[in-house]
Amino acid sequence: MKKIGIIALALFMQNIYAQANRFVYQVTMKPDAANKTDIKTENAYLDISAEKSMFYSENRLKRDSIMQRSFQTNGGRGISFNRDQMEGLRSIINYSIEKDKTNQKTFFKDRIGRDNYSYEEDRPLSWKILPETTKIGEYKVQKAETDFGGRKWTAWFTTDLPYQDGPYKFTGLPGLIVKVEDAQGEYSFDLMKNYKIADFPTMNQFGNTIKVKRADYLKQQEKYRTDPMSFMSQQGGGFSQTRIGGSGIASPRSGGGGGGRGGNQNPAEMRKRMEDRIKEEAKNNSNPIELK
Repeated sequence: MKKIGIIALALFMQNIYAQANRFVYQVTMKPDAANKTDIKTENAYLDISAEKSMFYSENRLKRDSIMQRSFQTNGGRGISFNRDQMEGLRSIINYSIEKDKTNQKTFFKDRIGRDNYSYEEDRPLSWKILPETTKIGEYKVQKAETDFGGRKWTAWFTTDLPYQDGPYKFTGLPGLIVKVEDAQGEYSFDLMKNYKIADFPTMNQFGNTIKVKRADYLKQQEKYRTDPMSFMSQQGGGFSQTRIGGSGIASPRSGGGGGGRGGNQNPAEMRKRMEDRIKEEAKNNSNPIELK
């Protein structure tokens, strides 16, 4: 009986450590440089395990779930979904961040046109930990500051939780970041709640994945803003590509488009409409979280 009890305890502990914790952050943004009164708010998830963490939009997970169900329903022949439903899940947080805790590396992933781009963050965060403490919700927190991406950031972290992580690319403090905000009040991340999940979700990766340096990603991003239609061809943006798998299926960048409409539209009209939409998105997102 004692041996059975030990085995049961071992299995229980294994199950506990196999789980991940999901921290839900409310992200508040002023993405339009010309209209700082336009405030956008959405939720994002920070999933943490012993080996890694992932930060991504809640709407991204919902969109992926809808698209995956549609793909399975259609027997793998393509994706068809309700445009209005997907429009309601549009997100400004189209990127995802993965942190490799073992090797202390941070990876940024984003879609440009048909392809997914991935780069390793090459700028280490340097924090100044201050003596000031307060309480946010149920957590006792301490203040810290850093300069990153052209902005000055203030963070409040807690050692009440056994994690040294935070939303977006923020990491390196001796605790979990409960709140972080830039000095202009244009971007903030506020912890709302947390709970356990069985495992990390599998994100849809339609198209190819292209590994690049951060500087090359920024060049491609700027090219996409000025000439978006060049990214709609099979060859993407003309970049020298290192491809990793990929299904070659185009996916809407921010949840719009697609799905059961427009089958009889003139190709030139569709192209013009897509180009106008992409340029409008660029205008509405002219105040990025990283200014440099």
